[in-house]
Amino acid sequence: MKFKQFPILLLLIVSFCGYSQDGIPVYSDYFADNLYLIHPSMAGAANYNKIRLTARKQWFDQKEAPNLQTLSVNARVGEQSGLGLILYNDKNGYHSQTGGYVTYAHHIMFSRTEVDLNQLSFGLSAGITQGRLDETSFDLSDFDPVIGGIIQSSTYFNVDAGFSYNFLNFSSHLTVKNIIFRNRNIYSEEFESNNQRKYLASMAYAIGKFDSDWSYEPSFLFQWAERTGEKTVDVNMKAYRKMDFGKLWGGISYRRTLDGAEYLDGTKIENQKLQYFTPVLGIDFNNFMFAYTYSYQSGNVKYQSGGFHQITLGFDFLGGRPAPYECNCPAIN
Repeated sequence: MKFKQFPILLLLIVSFCGYSQDGIPVYSDYFADNLYLIHPSMAGAANYNKIRLTARKQWFDQKEAPNLQTLSVNARVGEQSGLGLILYNDKNGYHSQTGGYVTYAHHIMFSRTEVDLNQLSFGLSAGITQGRLDETSFDLSDFDPVIGGIIQSSTYFNVDAGFSYNFLNFSSHLTVKNIIFRNRNIYSEEFESNNQRKYLASMAYAIGKFDSDWSYEPSFLFQWAERTGEKTVDVNMKAYRKMDFGKLWGGISYRRTLDGAEYLDGTKIENQKLQYFTPVLGIDFNNFMFAYTYSYQSGNVKYQSGGFHQITLGFDFLGGRPAPYECNCPAIN
């Protein structure tokens, strides 16, 4: 089935979890050791401070294909506080978003000894986003009162909040994004809502002893958009191998929407759910990190060629603890 036969349907499907919200789209960036990007409570939660730079490009063979760049920094400040900063640029055809978030997180330790991990964290991010719609190349020969032939833009403020609980090898997170209802005033009112609120819940458990060379981490991420009711689940598995220079790691993520879209296949009406398979390969070399992620969309209705490529570069610098906890906890140690 070719893309040209179903352009509107395909755009709806591939945008299901990407451009249906304000702020940073929730792709698989977090899977490459970048949990702070989606959970503000992880700012300063680790034993070391982190800088992460990501670049994502979809469908290299398509003009104006979606692309996303992010820069995030988070650090421990004092015994119980964490600060973070995120800058991002998101472009999808004629639509684009540019913005930034600042984060404060508070961490409460319940550990009985200094080597045990038992930490509850709360985080709050405040962000400014400028949305743009470039209509300068639209055909104005057929009059449409909605199209002005200009670059329309609107700037708006919103807040994300959440908490994380890290106990030895177990971790869990709950985040609410875009808490405040905002009118963006770019698109026609019938096509947009002031409710962009989304809920994210994730859990992970690392299998393996603290001093073992190999460890494994199954995890999942659940997303729910309040207004539309869209639901998505990521099921993930990662493996880690300790090396003299640092660590090698890799894994795979499977994303599936719980809501489908109908399409016409000949004379039959079929239903398809969005599905992504996303392998990741990474290396930690001393204080540096590099990861490559590739997402492949499966199903009958899709682009015939081209996947979603992402590169993540990272640097870890001095944190609040001189030694790691005695647990297999990749997001903290």
